[in-house]
Amino acid sequence: AKMSKSKGNVVSPEDIMARYGADTSRLFILFAAPPERDLEWSDQGVEGCYRFLQRVWRLVNAVADEVKDAPAVPTKTTGVNLEMRRLAHRTVYRVTRDIEERFGFNTAISAIMELVNGMYQFIDRVPPVDRDPAVTKEAIEKLLLLLAPFAPFIAEELWERTGHAESIHKQPWPAYEEALLQEEHVTIVVQINGRVRDRMVVPADLAPEDMQQAVLEQPRVQKLIAGKKIVKIVPVPKKLVNIVVR
Repeated sequence: AKMSKSKGNVVSPEDIMARYGADTSRLFILFAAPPERDLEWSDQGVEGCYRFLQRVWRLVNAVADEVKDAPAVPTKTTGVNLEMRRLAHRTVYRVTRDIEERFGFNTAISAIMELVNGMYQFIDRVPPVDRDPAVTKEAIEKLLLLLAPFAPFIAEELWERTGHAESIHKQPWPAYEEALLQEEHVTIVVQINGRVRDRMVVPADLAPEDMQQAVLEQPRVQKLIAGKKIVKIVPVPKKLVNIVVR
């Protein structure tokens, strides 16, 4: 519910800080609503922010030693390591845009949460032998630098634990590489007469005519259009292919 003195449901930031700490309080206030809207109090929201920071704490501590000793430049630049780098750089781009252009602190924090989820998948599912320590280091550093304005105390502590002597708050804002913002593959929708019939994964740079051919070669699509006349095919790059039949 919206906080209001007349309704007697005002929750003091000091009360939140006493129970959850300053970082959780700050994160919740910035995440709960965009700047132009009233803050709606939510116990679940505060708990969620607290759990998120706990996840960040566990994540960074789990790889702290790996990150400390990691080289600066990745040597494994394909497969899961490349996808991890893409996610980290896309997150920097999203957070930068949300803060600078939109003052969208809530959406910026949401993007950081997605990065944490992706990093857990990378660390939990990829064997250490297949994981490039430099990629882990880069992702962790970008995560902490992005998190620092929203949760300055935990970011500072984890920055130190990963081998940095100088304060995180003296570091430049993280950069992103334009080349890493592009996805290698995308999921496109297959429509027949405007109705969604299937989905398929294709290279992101696939030409429209090749998209069309790839869709027509799908056994499911062939079955659905069997015995019908194709009137036209409309490919929309990176999004969909619509087959019009009668």
